[in-house]
Amino acid sequence: MKIAFHIVAIVLLALGWMNHLLTKESVADTKNLVAVISENELRSDLLTDYLKESKDPAEQAALKELIETLKGKETDVDETVNAARELAEDKDNTSTFSGILLTFLSAGYAGILFVAYVLPKLAHRATHTIYDSGEIVEKDNMSEARSKLAQGDYEAAMLAFREAAAADPTNRLPWVEIVKIQREFLHDPTAAINTIREVLEQQAWAENDAAYFLFRLAELYDGDMGDRDSAVAIMQQVMQQFPETRHSANARHKLHEWGLV
Repeated sequence: MKIAFHIVAIVLLALGWMNHLLTKESVADTKNLVAVISENELRSDLLTDYLKESKDPAEQAALKELIETLKGKETDVDETVNAARELAEDKDNTSTFSGILLTFLSAGYAGILFVAYVLPKLAHRATHTIYDSGEIVEKDNMSEARSKLAQGDYEAAMLAFREAAAADPTNRLPWVEIVKIQREFLHDPTAAINTIREVLEQQAWAENDAAYFLFRLAELYDGDMGDRDSAVAIMQQVMQQFPETRHSANARHKLHEWGLV
């Protein structure tokens, strides 16, 4: 009977933690979708077409959830971005709650095991030997950065976003936020350009991430610096670096808008 209880408890906890980890991955995929929507200027009526073109299973899953959330609604690009961000936050909150609950249950089960099996053995040993355990709470740099940003402390916010980027080097969102602060709040497009160039030079990015940064770089040169030639060169770089992809098609479309194709 005791063995059956432990087997059931372990299986249920394992399934719970597996589902929690899958939810965490889904949160990250939905957060990445925010940048994808912004990059491709997707309204709600364009999401289904983009879903058909997407070859990334994780991106497809996030898109399906967002499409279901926006079912019956017509939203522009900004509203679609906000809807995706809210969906990610809702998932994150759910994941946080389930993580707390699973931690509580796991600790409770560990306590049962301790009392039932470990404590009786320790009672036969030296009673004055006590071991303390400390719990290290991981610092949530992204939340701290957003808090600093809300307070208008832009330098502290950028520092926190850089710490978040260092903790998760493959996540482009911290750098996206830094560039946004430099461009929109500090009105310093030159700093934003330097940040993107720093990001592109410091590591090799996945295709979607690298293309995103290049498009933002071209946007800064053309829209903020009035340097159309540099923007054109970057679009040509995208076409050469990612031939026969939607990124190349988008770059060609941009050149066509500028009357160069």
